Amino acid sequence: MTTAQLQLGMTERATQAIGAALAPRGTSLRSALLFAGPAVVASIAYMDPGNFAANIQAGSQYGYSLLWVVAVANVIAMLFQALSAKLGIVTGRNLAEMSREHFSRPVVYAMWAVSEIAAMATDLAEFLGGAIGLSLLFHLPLWAGMIVTGIVTYGILAAEKRGFRPMELIIGGLIAAVALSYVIELSIVDVDWQQAVHGATVPQLPGAGALSVAVAMLGATVMPHAIYLHSGLTQNRAPARNNASRLKLLRFSNWEVVIALSVAGLVNMAMIVMASGAFHDGHADVAQIETAYHSLVPLFGAGAAAVFLIALIASGVSSSVVGTMAGQMIMQGFVGFRIPVGLRRLVTMVPAIIVVALGANATEALVYSQIVLSLALPVPMIALLVLTNRRDIMGPFANTGTVRLAAVGATALIVVLNVVLVLQTLGVAVPGLGAP
Repeated sequence: MTTAQLQLGMTERATQAIGAALAPRGTSLRSALLFAGPAVVASIAYMDPGNFAANIQAGSQYGYSLLWVVAVANVIAMLFQALSAKLGIVTGRNLAEMSREHFSRPVVYAMWAVSEIAAMATDLAEFLGGAIGLSLLFHLPLWAGMIVTGIVTYGILAAEKRGFRPMELIIGGLIAAVALSYVIELSIVDVDWQQAVHGATVPQLPGAGALSVAVAMLGATVMPHAIYLHSGLTQNRAPARNNASRLKLLRFSNWEVVIALSVAGLVNMAMIVMASGAFHDGHADVAQIETAYHSLVPLFGAGAAAVFLIALIASGVSSSVVGTMAGQMIMQGFVGFRIPVGLRRLVTMVPAIIVVALGANATEALVYSQIVLSLALPVPMIALLVLTNRRDIMGPFANTGTVRLAAVGATALIVVLNVVLVLQTLGVAVPGLGAP
């Protein structure tokens, strides 16, 4: 058993099973499940409270017409999560570690600074989301919801000491809670499925305002910390001794990415469909989480509103856990040291505490945090492209011409849309988009 496997909490039996699965004739459904987990954990970034806020606004104001944006964003997310996983599998190092090794020191420190700011912005959205849900569901002050969220998050993080599988099962369970909540919501809300299918398959933008919302949805979809995290989750999970084993691991990983992010995409679509069915006709002004909750009570009853909050709490807690894990990985990878998880958790809570102490609107703060993430996003995207394109690093697993073209195009699209999003947020008129 390797040191890395001991650190991951693997048993001798698990190690033997992984070795058998990587053998030339070891492929089976059971063996594939041995490698499942990294993409599931990373996928929570695509169902965090920031997505709740953006999708509620999209559905209530524009009905089903922006569902196609989620579909496009999900394809881009699949591509970059697959590349991140590939970097970890092939090199045995995560994106932050590889950046420290191959980029100049000023670039590394700049990347670390930007990534730490992004980690705090990520945690602001996720931590506030869970706190808002708890405060509304149990009629608590927002600060009390924050305390409870912090305690629950720390408790889940403690499970990491027992190995990767308990943590993955907890995160998977919370994701299942979010998904099940939206299945229940869709059974309660009156949905025009024909219009929903049309909105998901036919690109349309009903006005300049819809374009602004679409830009926000795309710009906040691919999360910086998820790109860093996925490479770290795969780097030591099943060390491959040769290229044949690496190829097999990549196939397992790619299938998991497709499945996990397809589920995340469907949940995001369900958010928009629910908001459209519940609010678009007669309540199109609903744009905040609190307003959505209070509007659901008279429209569909307290049960529907409670299910909505349960999904929000599960999303906030799970994504906050994952965000803290990513922050630890980023710090250790870039500067070579880590701090106790409790201290890390406390430091990243500071922005949320300040927001609440100042009496600021929590949902607005959540939305603004997405702008910070948009600014930080190009850093890991470009670094990942540079590293996975290099044959001296990736060997025969360097990106092919088709993958390189798709990734460069997706990066350019996200960067441009993020620039538009930031400009509009600052009140700058963008030609062709109308008034911001």
